[in-house]
Amino acid sequence: MAAQFDIDELHWLLDIVQSIDVGVVVMDRDYRIEVWNSFMENHSGLGSAQANESSLFELFPEIDQSWFTQKVETSVMLGTRAFTIWEQRPNLFRFKSYQPITGLADEMYQNVTILPLRSSTGKTDHVCLIIYDVTGVAVNKRQLESANTKLRELALRDGLTGLLNRRYWESCLEHEFARHQRYDNEVSLVMFDIDHFKKVNDTFGHQAGDEVIRTTARLTEQLARETDFCGRYGGEEFVVLLPDTSLEGAQQFAERLRQSVERQQLDHQGTPLTFTISLGVARLTDAMENYQALIERADKALYQSKEGGRNRTTVAE
Repeated sequence: MAAQFDIDELHWLLDIVQSIDVGVVVMDRDYRIEVWNSFMENHSGLGSAQANESSLFELFPEIDQSWFTQKVETSVMLGTRAFTIWEQRPNLFRFKSYQPITGLADEMYQNVTILPLRSSTGKTDHVCLIIYDVTGVAVNKRQLESANTKLRELALRDGLTGLLNRRYWESCLEHEFARHQRYDNEVSLVMFDIDHFKKVNDTFGHQAGDEVIRTTARLTEQLARETDFCGRYGGEEFVVLLPDTSLEGAQQFAERLRQSVERQQLDHQGTPLTFTISLGVARLTDAMENYQALIERADKALYQSKEGGRNRTTVAE
């Protein structure tokens, strides 16, 4: 009667293993499969008859054998469970994802438990793998991280132009000032504003004024390098911080930008709208006590451009 109970109990356990919504794989110490439940059949496309007695690594050559065997052997030696999580390694088995998550994941994300199995003699002669489908959790976390990154990015940028806002741009300048003090690298600054911007607003309206500002920002970003810091300093005033750039190089950049803006023509309700900018260029020197001194010097050069007739570049000597 006891033997009959044990057989019944075994059938119950096998039914449970087959019906649960996790992968269950049992392997011998040569990594040959002995149990392959319905979860694994459904997601791998391999029936238990195909998988049984087959080498795990022959069936799934994409598994990093060196990493996985070390993980398993350590677990067996210590006699404790081991785990792999999707944040460190997205999956052990490259199964397609069929979860209704709008196609945000092509492959299933998995957490895996490695469980040493002891026989009645106390010897560990089998290892069980339990594979959990955590695609939904992983995708939600990735979406949340992406949203948080975008929010942080938005907090650093001007809403109208997408350029760096004044507060963040000044922190970049402060960092470059410290780098200059340490490494004596060249740093230049270009400050500029849109000529007669109030007249543009009064003549064409504030929406046209906003379009002029956005266009100026777009042209600035197109001409700047990835290592440059373009910012909206306030109103119609802009700044471009040019690390590792000489005064001559900054002047060339400023002139290219001035000419690019001068050539630009916007269409405002059938009326051509043109505008220009005035620019001041300065470089960081050892005599400057702080980064604000560079801003002041570039601002003075900008003022000279405006006093000299606008639509020109002045270099601070």
